[in-house]
Amino acid sequence: MAGLAAALGLAGCGDDDGQGATPASTAPSASVATSTAGAPSVSTASSLAEAATDSTAVATPTTLVADELDGMPPVVDLDNVYAGAGEGHLSPEAAQAKPYVYVPTNKAGTVTVIDQATFEIIDVYQVGDLVQHVVPDWDFGVLYATASSSNELVPFDPRTGLPGEAFRIDAPYNLYFTPDGARAVVVAERRNRIDYYDRTTWEPVHSIDTPCDGPNHADWSLNGQFFVVTCEFSGQMLKVDTVSGEVLHVLDLAPGSKPQDVRLVGDGSRFYIADLEAGGVRVLDAASFTIAGHIPTGAGPHSVYPSRDGRLAYIANRSEGSVSVIDIATDTVVDTWPIPGGGSPDMGGVTADGSQLWLSGRSHDEVYVFDTATGELLARIPIPGEPHGLAVVPQPGRFSLGHTGNTR
Repeated sequence: MAGLAAALGLAGCGDDDGQGATPASTAPSASVATSTAGAPSVSTASSLAEAATDSTAVATPTTLVADELDGMPPVVDLDNVYAGAGEGHLSPEAAQAKPYVYVPTNKAGTVTVIDQATFEIIDVYQVGDLVQHVVPDWDFGVLYATASSSNELVPFDPRTGLPGEAFRIDAPYNLYFTPDGARAVVVAERRNRIDYYDRTTWEPVHSIDTPCDGPNHADWSLNGQFFVVTCEFSGQMLKVDTVSGEVLHVLDLAPGSKPQDVRLVGDGSRFYIADLEAGGVRVLDAASFTIAGHIPTGAGPHSVYPSRDGRLAYIANRSEGSVSVIDIATDTVVDTWPIPGGGSPDMGGVTADGSQLWLSGRSHDEVYVFDTATGELLARIPIPGEPHGLAVVPQPGRFSLGHTGNTR
């Protein structure tokens, strides 16, 4: 409970009002396991530049994987980037984790820990203000709760489910890791900034002021050389160089767009963008960085999660209260799972065996559990305080790119 968290030295709410702070950090508490990863150095300064892209380029697995990022675990299946994150592919570190679900809340400032097998709440921890996401570290050894308004990350030990000592990071709305494991990438949405940190020491490396409003979600290319970022409030997409942080291209979406989550499809040829105001998923061509199509799903699509075999994508339609299932090979919706009586599915993840999809019900103060074989709603678990970016643990994969479980 909260008393246990206090006994572990877990910090509560910060006194920063969320305006004008500068990045500052200390290393995580030794009570939570961390690991090291060698990597090339990153420049401490970068310019914001917009480079033209070749709209005639044709994306193929061979061209997309050329010149892989140094230090990144190599792509082993050009048809399915998620082959290493299939059922049963748990790393030794991930295999030590208890099968729990970690649910952060925006309004209550808590993380609720739930047993996957019984759907019972294990404990509730008060961790800070505006807790947005729970994020598996690159090597799965730590989970980080992003307390955005408290300007803190709160580490959790996935082997015990217990929190450690919070440490200061400015405005961490979302958290990612470069594919080589060298850097943590903090998306500071309210600052319109992306901040690079050393992943093991949490010392600041450099920052990028984004030429857009409201950067929030991201995912990496097949070869790891660049990542794309959604800009919710300006309706744009960014293409960012992984090593330098240089903004390579800015793509304006259709007027009124509100892009949320983004995820690379299995063969690396395109990204799915959940657009809250488009009634579906926009298809972004990875080679040309242009919009190549639109897949109607439902009202308010917010998140994208691949199935364990990489063949399907689960789309949470937050405004409609449903989940759409897309066949990635054909870019078509093959099933829809409505929530009886309505709901607001937001963020979450697929269990290690692929049998369940867990999603937060952000506007309904609950968590949903779906059977991925039938679409049946197995459970509605009350979680007060506006639950948001929950993490299902453990996650299969060779490494984690962050968010609520982007693994490969």
